Amino acid sequence: MVFFSTFVAVCGSFEFGSCVGYSSPAQFGIMADLKESYAEYSLFGSILTIGAIIGAITSGRIADWVARKGAMRIASVICIVGWLTISVSSAAPLLDFGRFLTGCGIGVMSYVVPVYIAEITPKNLRGALATVNQLFIVTGALFAYVIGVLMSWRILALTGIVPCLVMLVGLFFIPESPRWLAMIGKNQEFEVALSMVRGPNVDVSRELNEILESLALINQLPRVNILDLFNRRNIRFVNVGVGLMVFQQAVGINGNIYYAAQIFKSAGVSPNLGSILYASLRVVLTAFGATLMDKAGRRPLLMISIVGLLLGNLLTGMSFLLKVHHLAPDAVPILAVVRVMVYIAFYSIGMGPIPWVIMSEIFPLNIKGPGGSLVTLVNWIGSWAISYSLILLMTWSSCGKSSLYMQN
Repeated sequence: MVFFSTFVAVCGSFEFGSCVGYSSPAQFGIMADLKESYAEYSLFGSILTIGAIIGAITSGRIADWVARKGAMRIASVICIVGWLTISVSSAAPLLDFGRFLTGCGIGVMSYVVPVYIAEITPKNLRGALATVNQLFIVTGALFAYVIGVLMSWRILALTGIVPCLVMLVGLFFIPESPRWLAMIGKNQEFEVALSMVRGPNVDVSRELNEILESLALINQLPRVNILDLFNRRNIRFVNVGVGLMVFQQAVGINGNIYYAAQIFKSAGVSPNLGSILYASLRVVLTAFGATLMDKAGRRPLLMISIVGLLLGNLLTGMSFLLKVHHLAPDAVPILAVVRVMVYIAFYSIGMGPIPWVIMSEIFPLNIKGPGGSLVTLVNWIGSWAISYSLILLMTWSSCGKSSLYMQN
């Protein structure tokens, strides 16, 4: 039941990845059919993050109000409406509104899915199943890239509904989070749900008491608000958590994901082949990176990751510089592909997962909620800034501008 419940929940993670990955394979079809400029498409690509910010801000209250399963249902329905809106759009405003709705949906899922998994999973499986959440996100993006090669952007939008439908059906067959039931005082339902996820022949009395004791301890701690995060005692945790999220977005990962096809086409590489290679490598290395984290340590992996990201971005700049000056034309596509391998490899082992892990570890129990919310908000704001500005920066810089003009 733990594995099945996790599978149903990570359908939301798969949906997250497919929403983020959609804008890359759909870009040229949407721009051609709806006559959108690069600036207009930048708005479409980045408005997902505006919706996600709203979803992330409200996700905690929604998950506490209607339970974890209720929050996943609401998020799935919002995403379905968003995808349907995108698929029937004939103008930019309706298209952007659909994208905004899918952002709201995945903003809620980005919170409730890992929380649900953590609350139903026994301690010996918690780390492994938490990694499955990240793995399904990158798998969802790969799915969008691969399927986007085979079908139009309207049909691709309809495929985004599939994981939502699987989740909606699966939610009827999995238990509610035992921890949430205990939190609201439904002790009888709490025991039934805990027995359901542990098996009918397992003695759950010890774990039941541990959960009740941890909730009692949390209730005894002083309640804090967002302003309390900035006092002298807590500001160090905030600096670390927020700082890591700023750097995670500043390396440009979401610009690469949202507009992978544009980047590859500008570098003279097949956008379909490049995007699929990019997403496939990310899936493999996300799984591999999870095995390194506890062995190598957080800080060493972060430092190695940053050096690799610098090298990957230097290779990107070099490939565009060579192209605009018509130097070594045969080397430009090779540099672009090598850059993909270097960049995503080093991102996946360090700067991608480690800031989230550190964020979950550094905050004391009584400020974990507001601290996590602030860090998540900063992450989504950074994602919006990068995803909105990337194409505009490409048209502004001499190398990027020349590449776009050569395409036209």
